[in-house]
Amino acid sequence: MVQGATALAEKKTIPEESFIEKVKPHAELIAASLSGILIAAGWILSKGDSETASIVTFILAYVIGGFAKAKEGIEETIENKELNVEMLMIFAAIGSAIIGYWTEGAILIFIFAMSGALETYTMNKSHKEISSLMELQPEEALRITNGIEERIHVSELAVGDLILVKPGERIPSDGKITKGQTTIDQAAITGESIPVSKDPGEEVFAGTVNLTGSLTVEITKPTNETLFQKIIQLVQNAQSEKSPSQLFIEKFEGSYVKVVLVVVVLMMVVPHYLLGWSWTETFYRAMILLVVASPCALVASIMPATLSAISNGAKHGILFKGGVHLENLSHLKAIAFDKTGTLTKGKPEVTDFIVSDGLDQDDVLLKAASIESHSNHPLANAIVKYAKETLAKELVNPESIEDVSGWGVKAHYENEDWKIGKADFIGKTASESFADGAALKLADGGKSIVFIERNGVLIGLLALKDVVREETKQAMELLKSEGIYTIMLTGDSKPTAKAIAAESYVDEYIAECLPETKVDELKKLKERFGNVAMVGDGINDAPALATANVGIAMGEGSDVALETADVVLMKNNLPKIAEAIKLSRRMNRIVKQNIVFSILVIMVLIASNFMQLLDLPYGVIGHEGSTILVILNSLRLLK
Repeated sequence: MVQGATALAEKKTIPEESFIEKVKPHAELIAASLSGILIAAGWILSKGDSETASIVTFILAYVIGGFAKAKEGIEETIENKELNVEMLMIFAAIGSAIIGYWTEGAILIFIFAMSGALETYTMNKSHKEISSLMELQPEEALRITNGIEERIHVSELAVGDLILVKPGERIPSDGKITKGQTTIDQAAITGESIPVSKDPGEEVFAGTVNLTGSLTVEITKPTNETLFQKIIQLVQNAQSEKSPSQLFIEKFEGSYVKVVLVVVVLMMVVPHYLLGWSWTETFYRAMILLVVASPCALVASIMPATLSAISNGAKHGILFKGGVHLENLSHLKAIAFDKTGTLTKGKPEVTDFIVSDGLDQDDVLLKAASIESHSNHPLANAIVKYAKETLAKELVNPESIEDVSGWGVKAHYENEDWKIGKADFIGKTASESFADGAALKLADGGKSIVFIERNGVLIGLLALKDVVREETKQAMELLKSEGIYTIMLTGDSKPTAKAIAAESYVDEYIAECLPETKVDELKKLKERFGNVAMVGDGINDAPALATANVGIAMGEGSDVALETADVVLMKNNLPKIAEAIKLSRRMNRIVKQNIVFSILVIMVLIASNFMQLLDLPYGVIGHEGSTILVILNSLRLLK
C-alpha cells in the first residue's frame, strides 16, 4: 500500500513538473514580453501627471526584462574577471535613466532581452535533435525470465537478459536477435529512411522501431553504453566544443569591451570642451556610443551558426565531434580513402564463372559450392553465397574433405576427386591456358581466381572481386565538383589497385600500403596539399584517421568508429562526405556574412552618433536589430 501511495503521489506531481519544464525554455521570452507591456504602460503614464508611477513602472520593466542578462553578465564578469557585452548594456541602460531618458533605457533593455530570448531559442532549436532522440529511448522493457514475462525499467536490464519486442515497439537496448524475423526502422541511428530486414543472429539497436515481427532479443550492452546513448553524448559534446573562430571572437570581446569603455569615458568629457556640446548632450552621446559600439551582433555571429550546422548534420546522419572539425572541413584540398569497406563493400563477390564446354554449369557450381561450404575462408563464403542465389537447389554433402592450408581444398564425392584453390594448387600451366587464358585477363582486372579441378582435369574457374560500392562513383564526382582531390590507399598489388581506382573514379591511388605505411603516406599528402582528410572504417585505419587534419569514419552503427574519428557517417553513404563539406562551407559563408554585416552596422551607427544624427531609440533599434538579424541568418543552417 505504501509503495502504491508513493507511486500515486509521483504520478500527481508529473503534470506540475511537466508544466514547469514546458515554460522554462520560454522564460526569457515571457520576461521580455512583460517588460514590453510595462514599457507601454510607463510611456502612457508619462504622458499624464503620474511621473512617479511612470518611473516605478519603467524600473519594473528594467528589472523584469534585464534580470536574466544582468545576472549572466555579472556572473561571467566575476568568473572570468573580465567585462562583457551584457555589462555594457547594463551601463548604457542605467546611464540613460540617470539623464532622464527612462523610455529609451527601457526600450534598450526590452530589445536586448528579446534578442537574448531569440538567441536562447536558437540554442534550444539546435538541441532539438538531441531532445527528439532522447524521447525515442523507451523507458520500459518486457524481460523474459524462465518463460515468465516481467515489465521493468530499462535501467534494470543486464547483459544476457532476454526481452520480448512486439511489432510497433521501440527496441530498448542494443542486442542480438535470438528468435524471430522482422523489418526495423533504423532512421534514429543511421538516418536511413528505408526499413531493413533482420534475421536471428543479427544486431539491433536501442531507439529503433520493430515494424513487423515479434522478436526475442538478447541484451549485449548495458543501457548507458548503447550506440544510441553514445550518439547523444557525441552530439552534446560537439555542441559544447567551440570552433577556433568562436574562441577568437570571445577573446577579442574582452579587449574590445575595455576599449569601448575607455572611449565612452573620453566621449563624456572631450566633446564638451572641443566641440562645445552641452554636458547633457555629451553624456547622451556617450550613452548612445555605449549602446551602438557594443559587439552583440559580432559575438552572436558564430555560435548559433555552428550549433545549427551541427544539429543539421546530426539530423542527416553526419556526426561532428566539435565545431573545430566542422570548420576544418571547408578548408580540405584532398581526401584519402581506405579501399576495403570504404570505396568497396569489403566482401568479395563472384563476378565471373567459366566452365569447360559441354559441362553442366549448374552441376559444377553446386558441387564446388558444397565443397567450399566446409571452409570459413572469405572467398569460399562468397562462392557459397553466389551458388545459393543462383541455384534453386540444396547443397550436397561430400564424402570426404581435406583442407590444404594456404592452397585450397580437396574432396571426394560420388567416385570423383575434386580440387578447388589457387593456380599453383591446380597446376600453373593448365590454369594459364584454360579458356584461352581467361584467368590472366580476369586477374589484370583486379580479380581473385579460384580454379576447379575434377579427376585431375581443370574444368572451371570462379573470379571474385571486392566490388566497388554503387554510390562510390557518385561520391567521387561530387567531391571533384567541390574541388577536392581524391586518393585511394590500399594494400593490394598495383594491377588490382589500378583496376579498383579506375572503377572508383579516384584521381590517384597508392598501392601496397601496410597499415603503418598509411600514416607515412598521409604525412606526404599533407605536405603536398596542406589540409587532408582520411576516410576509413575507424578500426584498422585509426592511426591514419588521427594523422589527417580531419578523420572521417564510415560508421554504419559501429561504436568503434564513434570513438576514433572527428566526423562519423552513421550509414556507409560516401556522398554524405560532399554533403558535410557543403554544410561546412555554407556555415563559414554565413559566419562571414554575419561578421561583415555586424561590423558595418557598428561603424555606421558610431559615425551617425558622432555627427549627432542618431537618437538613442534608433541606436538601440539599429544595434539590437542587427543582432536579431544575425541570429536569424544563422538559423538558416537548420534547413
